[in-house]
Amino acid sequence: MVYLSSVFNLELPAVLGMVKSNNSLKIIGRLEQVSFPEWDLIGLDAKIDTGAYTSSLHCHHIVKTDDSNIRFNLLDPSHDIYNEKLFELPIHKEKTVKSSNGIKEQRFIVKTKIELMNKLFDVELSLTDRSEMSYPVLIGRKLLKNRFLVDVSGKYLSNKNTNEEIE
Repeated sequence: MVYLSSVFNLELPAVLGMVKSNNSLKIIGRLEQVSFPEWDLIGLDAKIDTGAYTSSLHCHHIVKTDDSNIRFNLLDPSHDIYNEKLFELPIHKEKTVKSSNGIKEQRFIVKTKIELMNKLFDVELSLTDRSEMSYPVLIGRKLLKNRFLVDVSGKYLSNKNTNEEIE
């Protein structure tokens, strides 16, 4: 039997049953497709990372234009959907982020909408060069909290559950 935790002593099927009956959390996999409709970016692969607090997006040519704005290109020429479009957005905040390799860096955070499971959510994204990473988008706990349960054994589970309504 698989137990969620020795503290709770709950079997995984029981936990999944609670999630389904509660209907407040939707199950997603460790990889999902997301879209950023305000930026015309559709169907990007995203890594779901419960170890990261803030979500992030691969950008390049990130330049602070003044005290309140940032200019950048989404993705880079190695991506099929790269279009060289230059974006300029208000900076929501600046934040020190510790990356997966343990290096701390100052990042700019912007706000936009993200689509996951055919539902739009407000999201804060740190802009960073993820060219060395496998996926251009990383979804962190701030977006996941109280909305999703991550099944790390699955991939693209939201594609199988798109007809379900999300609160």
